[in-house]
Amino acid sequence: MANRQIIAGVDSSTQSVKVVIRDANTGELLREGKAAHPEGTEVDPKHWKRALDTAIGSAGGLDDVSAISIAGQQHGMVALDSQGQIIRPALLWNDLRSAQAALDLNREEGGNDEIARKVGSVLVASFTATKLRWMADHEPENAAKVASVALPHDWLSWQLQGGRDLENLFTDRSDASGTGYFDPTSSHYREDILRLALRHDLEVTLPKIIEPNKFGGTTTHGIPIAAGAGDNAGAALGLQAQPGDVVVSLGTSGTAFAVSNTPTHDASGAVAGFADATGRFLPLVCTLNAARILDAATRILGKTHDEIGELALTSKPGANGLTLLPYFEGERTPNRPHATGTFAGMNLTNSNPADIARAMIEGMLCGLTDAVDALIALGVSVNRILIIGGAAKNRAIPEIASALMAHEVIVPPMGEYVADGAAKQAAWALLGEMPQWNLGQVLHHTAKPTPHVMDQYRTLRDNTSNW
Repeated sequence: MANRQIIAGVDSSTQSVKVVIRDANTGELLREGKAAHPEGTEVDPKHWKRALDTAIGSAGGLDDVSAISIAGQQHGMVALDSQGQIIRPALLWNDLRSAQAALDLNREEGGNDEIARKVGSVLVASFTATKLRWMADHEPENAAKVASVALPHDWLSWQLQGGRDLENLFTDRSDASGTGYFDPTSSHYREDILRLALRHDLEVTLPKIIEPNKFGGTTTHGIPIAAGAGDNAGAALGLQAQPGDVVVSLGTSGTAFAVSNTPTHDASGAVAGFADATGRFLPLVCTLNAARILDAATRILGKTHDEIGELALTSKPGANGLTLLPYFEGERTPNRPHATGTFAGMNLTNSNPADIARAMIEGMLCGLTDAVDALIALGVSVNRILIIGGAAKNRAIPEIASALMAHEVIVPPMGEYVADGAAKQAAWALLGEMPQWNLGQVLHHTAKPTPHVMDQYRTLRDNTSNW
């Protein structure tokens, strides 16, 4: 097709980078590529750029691409000096060493009510500002060098431009709203909080905020680069989520987020008041423990993921009294960074593979049911619940989720929705209007509500003090 316009979307996630090449008008997938990222919670960003180059190469390159956009994992701290050099390895969202720094900053800003009013969220260890404070307290010589702070997607967009002039750094509202020094309601940085976090008043160049349907720069080969987005905002865009939609994403972390026309300010700390990638808002609850709980179940029981799901469905709701508190990596919501996982109620009857499998899936999904309930408590309307992520294809997940959430659950086709959202953003900027792409067939799941399982879980959650 002579007039076909082709765009690229990138998802630079915690574990890997994915690149999709699509037709801007129809969304047809033309080709794709992928490359792995190093493990760990502290990573040299140069690995991300090498992986991106590899993934672009495996996707057939960008020679025919008219626009590109990058979505990426939120919060990661990329500290740059005045020459644009990386000062230290990036601290990722799941690095919990800044838990005390978060408490300190919330207190110094006047408490949870005040910090939530200023930036939409109570700070936890995931937020960039807390990582800057940790660096100021533990590596003051590095903090003194900071001339700019980028997030993973900002830094990669900048690298595509050549990565030289700090003034060329740009980002969008959605990713900036996860820094802890950006107000999504006014769409302006809170540089006072940034200075407080760094413990110095030296000038710091922050990425420019680009409108969601605009380009922020061009690659060294002249391809326009759209604003980009945080990963969850990218997924919402890829799913074409609208107000009233709640998306539950089962990845390394678990998230429940909703597209909203109005901002939220939750002083309890449960809901982060983020921005979305369209000009709206994206109230979000994040749990650290999601699909990796299923990975742990495969190791414990010596079964595949599919076999874990089939086993779980042979057990009764509530796993005959066996309950898992799934804090294998600490927890973000509730804020228990030093917690560990706990099995409770185990006896001779339920110490069998089926009940253990059921308890592990229920424990993971109970945490996300709490997340959906936290959104509802803030007045977020719930018309649809969509579940995405690799774990969503497990037959037990949507059935158990529907029972716990007492709501129909919709599972879209498996896809790279973060990368697709970035691609859609590139198409939006290129075409001048948001394209509507066909997602394909969605599956609907409805199960009888099981409130006793949530009661069982919440009793364990509230009576456990292993953090």
